[in-house]
Amino acid sequence: MHEENKAGANGCGKIRRGAQNGAALLDLIEKTGYSMVQQNGQRKFGGPPPGWEGPPPPRGCEVFVGKIPRDMYEDELVPIFERAGKIYELRLMMEFNGKFIGVCVSLDNCRLFIGAIPKDKKKEEILSEMKKVTEGVVDVIVYPNATDKTKNRGFAFVEYESHRAAAMARRRLIPGTFQPWGHTIQVDWADPEKVVDEETMQRVKVLYVRNLMISTTEEKIKAEFNKFKPGVVERVKKLRDYAFVHFFHREDAVAAMSAMNGKCIDGASIEVTLAKPVSKESSWKQNFNGQISPSSENLLGFPNKEDGNQKSLGKPSSLSVRLNGQHSPDPPEAERSTYSIFPGIKLTPISMYSLKLSHFSSAVMHLDYFCHKNSWAPPEYCLYSTTSQDGKVLLVYKVLISSIADDFQSYFMPEKLCTTVEDAKELAAQFTLLHL
Repeated sequence: MHEENKAGANGCGKIRRGAQNGAALLDLIEKTGYSMVQQNGQRKFGGPPPGWEGPPPPRGCEVFVGKIPRDMYEDELVPIFERAGKIYELRLMMEFNGKFIGVCVSLDNCRLFIGAIPKDKKKEEILSEMKKVTEGVVDVIVYPNATDKTKNRGFAFVEYESHRAAAMARRRLIPGTFQPWGHTIQVDWADPEKVVDEETMQRVKVLYVRNLMISTTEEKIKAEFNKFKPGVVERVKKLRDYAFVHFFHREDAVAAMSAMNGKCIDGASIEVTLAKPVSKESSWKQNFNGQISPSSENLLGFPNKEDGNQKSLGKPSSLSVRLNGQHSPDPPEAERSTYSIFPGIKLTPISMYSLKLSHFSSAVMHLDYFCHKNSWAPPEYCLYSTTSQDGKVLLVYKVLISSIADDFQSYFMPEKLCTTVEDAKELAAQFTLLHL
C-alpha cells in the first residue's frame, strides 16, 4: 500500500508536502501566538504559552501520546488537545509510525538513578558534580553503606525540577560522555515511588526505620521507640539495616515518627517514615531505588527470631512464596498471557537488560537484572543437600555475589530447605534480594 493510501486508511487524508506543512505551521503560530522551536529531537510548541505568568504546571499535568500518524502535525494536533484544556507545552517527537493515536498518563518522572559512584563521595560532592553538567538539579539522595556509615552505597538519586530537565540530564549523562571523578557512571530513570492514597495512609500504624547499624537488635529498637511513651510498640521486625516498628495505635506511631526521625541509635542517625502498605497482588516488589520493599510482615516465610521453634527436617513445610511473592503457586492470569505469532510478524532481537523490571516474574531473573543494573558480577549459586527423617532429599542454595563481598556478608542462604532444585533456587534469590 502506498503512503497516500495508508494515510487515507487512517482517516488523515493525503500526506502533505513540505511547503503545505510549513504554511500550516506558520498559520498556527500567528493564530495562537505560541512559539515553536526544534531541539534535541523534539519540536516544542509553547512552554510557556503567551502571557503565562508564574511557574510551570505541577507534576501530574502531562500526558504521553503515542502512535501518531506520520503525516499529522501541530496544526491538526493542537485543536484536538485543546478540547481538554489550555495547552502549556506540546513536544512532538520527530519519529512517527503511521498508526492510530493512543493516550496514557505520563509518569512525569523527575528523578534519575546514578550508579557506580565512588563510595567515598559525600552528598555535597555529588550534588556539586551534577550541577556542573546538568541543569535544574533540586536535590541528591544518597544512602550510607550498611556496614560502614562513612561511605555511600555506590549509587545516588538526582531530583530535577521537571521531567524535561531530568530527560535532558539523562541524555547528557549517557555513559562514556561524562566521567565524574574518573569513573564511568550508570544512568537510568529511577523507578517512580509507590503512590498510596491518603485514606489508606491514614490507617497506617507501622514505621519504616532505615540507616540502622547491622549490629543493632530488634530489642534495642523496641526499647528506643518505647522511651518517649512506654508500652506503645507492639513488635519490631529488623532486616539488615532497616526495620519495621509496629504500634498498637496510629497516634503513637505518628508521634514516634516525629520524635525519633534523625535520632541516633548505636551511633547511626536514623530516618523514620510511615511504612507504605504493600499491594495485595504482590508481597514484595522493587521500589524506585532498585531495592526490595518488603512488607511489614514476615513476607518470605523465613522464621522470625521471636518465633522460637523451627520445623524439623521430618516435618516439611510448603514453599510459602512463589513467583512475585504470591502465596499461590500460580501467578496472576494477566502475567501468564500468551499471544499467537502470526505469519509476517516482525521480531526484533533485544537484550534482556533493556527490559523493565515488570517483565520478569521470577526472583532468579530479578536478582540477575539487579546485579547487572548495579554493574556487579552475576550471582553464583552453590547447591547443598541433606536428608529428612523420612529419607527425602532436601535442597538449599547458597548465593555468592563477588562484587559486594567487601561490603556485605560473604554469602546469602535461606533458612528453609526445598524438595526441588527450582524452588530452592527461587527461594535463595528471594532471600538475597530481601537482604541486599
